[in-house]
Amino acid sequence: MARPVGIDLFAGAGGLSLGFEQAGFDVVAAVEIDPVHCAVHKFNFPDCAVLPKSVVGLSAAEIREAAGLDADTKVDVVFGGPPCQGFSMIGQRSLDDPRNRLVYDFVRIVSELDANYFVFENVKGLTVGRQRKFLEEVVHAFEAAGYDVRQPWKVFNASEFGVPQQRERLMLVGCKRGLKLPEYPVAITRAASSSSSELPAGPTVEDAIGDLPNADEFEMLIDDDRVAGAKYGSPSRYASELRGLTNDSWHYGYRRIWDPSILTSSWRTDHTEISRRRFADTLGGQNEPISRFFKLDANGVSNTLRAGTDGARGAFTSPRPIHYTHPRCVTVREMARLHGFPDWFRLHSTKWHGARQIGNSVPPPLARAIASQLIKAMGIVPQSPERAVELGNEELLYTTVTEAANLLGVSAPRTKRDRNSNIKKRKQHETEAARLAALEAMNDG
Repeated sequence: MARPVGIDLFAGAGGLSLGFEQAGFDVVAAVEIDPVHCAVHKFNFPDCAVLPKSVVGLSAAEIREAAGLDADTKVDVVFGGPPCQGFSMIGQRSLDDPRNRLVYDFVRIVSELDANYFVFENVKGLTVGRQRKFLEEVVHAFEAAGYDVRQPWKVFNASEFGVPQQRERLMLVGCKRGLKLPEYPVAITRAASSSSSELPAGPTVEDAIGDLPNADEFEMLIDDDRVAGAKYGSPSRYASELRGLTNDSWHYGYRRIWDPSILTSSWRTDHTEISRRRFADTLGGQNEPISRFFKLDANGVSNTLRAGTDGARGAFTSPRPIHYTHPRCVTVREMARLHGFPDWFRLHSTKWHGARQIGNSVPPPLARAIASQLIKAMGIVPQSPERAVELGNEELLYTTVTEAANLLGVSAPRTKRDRNSNIKKRKQHETEAARLAALEAMNDG
């Protein structure tokens, strides 16, 4: 039986894509304007068509053509989290505000694709204050396009779905009028540090990252985020799944062909000794008083992992939390574990882009819980595919914004991050060239 078809708008690196695939969907197309995110998505989902462009002006026909879908192929679900400004001027419809054009285009594309279902994901802030009026307009827009919307809308915390992180996201689901409206998923865990319910405790921070080797002990190559022959500790049940060691590690998604002996996304951060002493003196679950970085509690859950800002808004890095044992910030791989990404899933090789891709994404276990309810409403019994997927070209993970755009055949403005990266690479290469020249001179002597 063919798997239901999904399309990801505002796809980022693919948190929603992975969750929907694991629930039993084939994600056939992903639209994302950031070339670096597109490149990473293409690496992890090589069979998915990536459209590196804005949704503004994008037609359903273009998406179908890129995905290889003919006009008769049904699109089962469109999902995504368009950025929005919420309310604008008093007395003016917020959805008509040009700053909210992306939300309008999300509704338009769902309608043009004639998708059976949609999932609209966004920040919790849309449900409160004046922002709530905007959310009501979004609901009315879907209803005017012929869709029923599950109400009341619901805000989910990822910690209630087996993720060791406090992260709240709004989910709005709907279907074409006449189809069965999906239910919202019911929480299956409570945060490890909470006693607010009788649900079983979810994984702790230590469950998530305690088996990973200490990044301070890595001897890494220049311009490389990989560690060969890393020595892991004993994994928890949660870590075993993310390492691909359990029978249900892949859920209903495609098994990836990968090398589990190589630990990725593990660049360490060089801190001063003063910072390290401050980090060591900070108690778990508290903020370090000078940097205000949050220190993880081994028996608790992570604070919300944030993305920082993109190049257009200054390229500011959001602080990564401090490791509960080691006096340093966590690595991108440790962030990925705290977010529910499996170890085969690669992020961009740099700390800045990699952390930003995690902070912008929906934790895959939460996405899977939502998608599973759609599968249930469709009356489908999900099946695990037999085919394994070869991951994409690793070159996609080591690009600047401009290089990623060139690989994807689109234009992109050079950013400050690009310039800094190129300067750093040039200095490293000059240093290496000088070292080799000195060695050759010694040999000649």
